[in-house]
Amino acid sequence: MNIWRAFNSIEKTKTEAPLKKLIRITTVPMSLKYLLGGQLSFMKAHGFDVLAVSADGKEREAILEEGINHIIIPFTRKITPIQDLKCLIQLIRLFRKVQPNIVHTHTPKAGLLGMMAARICGVTIRMHTVAGLPVMEATGLKRWILMMTEKITYACATRVYPNSEGLRDYIVNQLAISNKQLTIIGKGSSNGIDTAFFSKSPELLAQASQIRLRYGIPEDAVVFGFVGRVVRDKGMHELVQAFRNIRKQHAHVYLVVVGPLEPDLDPLDPEDLKYLQTDSHVFMAGFQRDVRPWLLASDVFVFPSYREGFPNVVMQACCLEVPCIVSDINGCNEIIRHGSTGLIVKPKDAEVLEKAMLHLMNDPELRKAFTRKAREFVVTNYDQRFVWKELSAEYVRQLAMSNEQ
Repeated sequence: MNIWRAFNSIEKTKTEAPLKKLIRITTVPMSLKYLLGGQLSFMKAHGFDVLAVSADGKEREAILEEGINHIIIPFTRKITPIQDLKCLIQLIRLFRKVQPNIVHTHTPKAGLLGMMAARICGVTIRMHTVAGLPVMEATGLKRWILMMTEKITYACATRVYPNSEGLRDYIVNQLAISNKQLTIIGKGSSNGIDTAFFSKSPELLAQASQIRLRYGIPEDAVVFGFVGRVVRDKGMHELVQAFRNIRKQHAHVYLVVVGPLEPDLDPLDPEDLKYLQTDSHVFMAGFQRDVRPWLLASDVFVFPSYREGFPNVVMQACCLEVPCIVSDINGCNEIIRHGSTGLIVKPKDAEVLEKAMLHLMNDPELRKAFTRKAREFVVTNYDQRFVWKELSAEYVRQLAMSNEQ
């Protein structure tokens, strides 16, 4: 659908009482589908005329099937000045045509260009959600560029929404942004979690058993699982080192890695990648649309990431009652309570990670104790409907404040 046909579609769906126009922008459609799944249709059902914007991709069809209008702006995830300028111009044209009440952006590139265009066009309510900061792990010139990108984004936004306490602290302390501009929706998370969907069932347990059977994993073996982008800053180097050492001592351990490789953006060390691809007790499952049976096929979920916003997959593992080991970073250390609902380890430390993995491997009773409390905590604090209602209420508050001015 080109831009002008999309405009016409939007005009035709207007009701007698015009809805408040809300534009939600992410860099790629995968974020709209998987990071904000269900949220856009909830907002549409609660009084907003929702338009989604992102680059093109296979996930776009699912957004359209959800009843949400979508316009393609060809964002890239890399630093591409000429292409970025073209996208900025397209966004300005879009905003001037649609005249939205609210522009709400996610992800770094969409945030930078979306907030700049919204400010240029005089959009009253300009909201940006921060769900992870690449600048945390960057160095040298790249770090400076990323810091400037964040500062420009926040300067153009009227409100900024870090999705965890740790991110808020980092933004205040490292980027020198006033805490008065920052708000956390609910208790954190960009989208919450569908706690009913991520719940154990006989069908899912049967699928998990089939996965283990497919890979020839014995019933009494201990499976460590990882779900996420298979890149260095997810802690893959430390996970490989820890598992290799455990594997030398124990024959009944396996590692199942679920997620896509991203060699262009953040490649693994060649030696680590070779080990993952060649060891007979490691299985690279690639991207999976439904991660539930893969999580349930694991005895211990390991997530040694270097940086996060508020990781959905940790909440998913907790809801499915899979015991977790996570790194001591923002988001992770807000979902897991060390020694009560899981284990928290120092990031970038393979030796500490190995000890934690051995601890849970050898103590099945502790694993059971963690999982009961972990699900209860996530259900109480991060249920999806709660997060959506809190965000909808924030939209209403911002609209009321803008009407008073």
